[in-house]
Amino acid sequence: MKLRGISRRWILNSLTVTALFFLFLAAIILSLTRAYYNNYVSNFLISNANDSVTAFFAPYLNGTDESFKSISRQYIESFENKEYVDAWVIDKHGNVVATTTGFGVETAAFNFQDVEQAKSSDTLIAQYVGKNSNGESIMAVTMVFPSGDGSFKGGVRFISSLEEVNKRLIATSFIIVFALIISLSLVYISGMFFIQSIVRPVHRIGEIAARIAKGDLNVEIEVKGNDEISELSEAINNMIKELKASDKLKNDFISTVSHELRTPLTAIKGWGETLIDVSETDKELTKRGISVIIRESDRLSELLEDLLDFSRMQTGSLSLRTERMDVLAELDEAVYVFKERARREGMELNYAVTDMPSPMDGDPDRIKQVFVNILDNAIKYSSQGGKIDVFADVDGNMLSVSVQDNGCGIDPEDLPKVTEKFFKSNISVRGSGIGLAVCDEIVRRHGGSLTFESELGSGTKVIVTLPILPPANIIEERPQANE
Repeated sequence: MKLRGISRRWILNSLTVTALFFLFLAAIILSLTRAYYNNYVSNFLISNANDSVTAFFAPYLNGTDESFKSISRQYIESFENKEYVDAWVIDKHGNVVATTTGFGVETAAFNFQDVEQAKSSDTLIAQYVGKNSNGESIMAVTMVFPSGDGSFKGGVRFISSLEEVNKRLIATSFIIVFALIISLSLVYISGMFFIQSIVRPVHRIGEIAARIAKGDLNVEIEVKGNDEISELSEAINNMIKELKASDKLKNDFISTVSHELRTPLTAIKGWGETLIDVSETDKELTKRGISVIIRESDRLSELLEDLLDFSRMQTGSLSLRTERMDVLAELDEAVYVFKERARREGMELNYAVTDMPSPMDGDPDRIKQVFVNILDNAIKYSSQGGKIDVFADVDGNMLSVSVQDNGCGIDPEDLPKVTEKFFKSNISVRGSGIGLAVCDEIVRRHGGSLTFESELGSGTKVIVTLPILPPANIIEERPQANE
C-alpha cells in the first residue's frame, strides 16, 4: 500500500516518536536489569569478605610462609560457596598460594586492579569487573588483611563468572526486542486502521468535491457513525441539496428572465414594424403603438434595474443615500402611481394611514422602491375585481405599513422562501423573482423587517416595519395621495 498524506505524516511523526520512546524504555530496562544482576553478584561476593575471614587468618599473618600456606589450604577446603565463587588466597609477597579450583595462578596478584585498589582503600575492599586471561567476563572482590604498620599482609580474592549473567541479559534483550516489535506492530496496525478510517472517507469526500466542482450534483456521501467525519459528510450532503435548489432556482430564473425579456421585446418589435407600415393618417393606431412601446420599455427598465440591484446586493455594493425623510410621503407617492393602474385593471385600491408624520434617516428612493415592488406584486397576483388595502400605523418609534390583497395567495411551504433570490411562488405571473429579495435587503439595511401572511386562494398580507424618529424632527408636511 502506498503511503501518502496523513498516513505518511503519522508514520514519520507519531510512530517514529513511539518507536524512539520504546527504544529508550528498553535501554532503561536493560540498564536496570544489568545493574540489578551486577549488584546481586557484588553483594554476594562482598558477603564472603567478612570479619570471620580476617579472624581466621589473623594468627598467621606474622608467622612463617609455610604456616600461612597451610592455613590458606584449610580455608579453601572449608570454603562453602565453591560452586558459585572462586577464592584465591594471596600471601604478603603477592603470590596466590591457594585456590578453590586447585590450579595455580602464574600471574602475580599485584597485577590485578582490585588488589592494588584494596591496598589503598580505607575499607580494605575493592571490586573489579572485566575479563580474565581467558577472555571470560568476571567480577572480583578483593579483601586485604589489616596491618597496623601499613604493610601488605595478604588477602583473599573472591571471583564470580558473569557469563551466566550476560546470558540472562541477552535473553532479556531478546524478550524486550520481541515485545518491542509486537508492541510497535500492534500500534502500527491499530494506527493504520484508525488512519484509514479517516483517510478513506476524506478521500471519498475529495472525489465528491471534485465531481461537484465539475458541476455534477447527482452525488451523495454515505454517512456512517457519529463523529466529525460524519458531521462533515452531512454538511456536504446538505450543501449539495442547497446547490441543487440554487441550481434549480437559477434555471428557473434564467427561464423567467428570458421570458420577461422576450415579451416586451416582441411587443416593441411588433409595434415598431407595424408603425413603419401604418398610414400617417392613422394617428390613433400610431399613438397606441407608441404607448405600448413606452410601456414595454418601462418593463425592460424595471427588469434591468432589478438585475442591477441583485448584482449590487450579491457584491455588497447596494448603496443607500441616507437623508432625513418622511416614510409615509414616499408611500403616498407610490400609492398615487398605482391607483390609476388598479383602476385600469378593474381593481379597488383602498388607502388609510395615520395623520402623524413618520420621519427617519434613510434613502427615500430605496424605501419608495420597496413600496412600489409590494404594490406591483399585489396587483399582479390579484385578478380583475380584486381589492387591495394599504394601511399604516405608528406604534411608539415603529411604523408598520401593511399591504393586503385578496389574490391567489402563497402556498404555506413557499411562504418562507418568498424573499429568496430567484424564487417565484407562481411562475405564470411575470416577474424576475428578485424584487422581494432586494426589498428585504433594503428594509433590513434600514433596521426594519419584512414579513408575510398568506393563505392559498385567499390573498396575501405584506407588512413592512421600519424604525422612525420623533415627529418633531420633520419640517415639511407630508403630501397626501390623490384619492
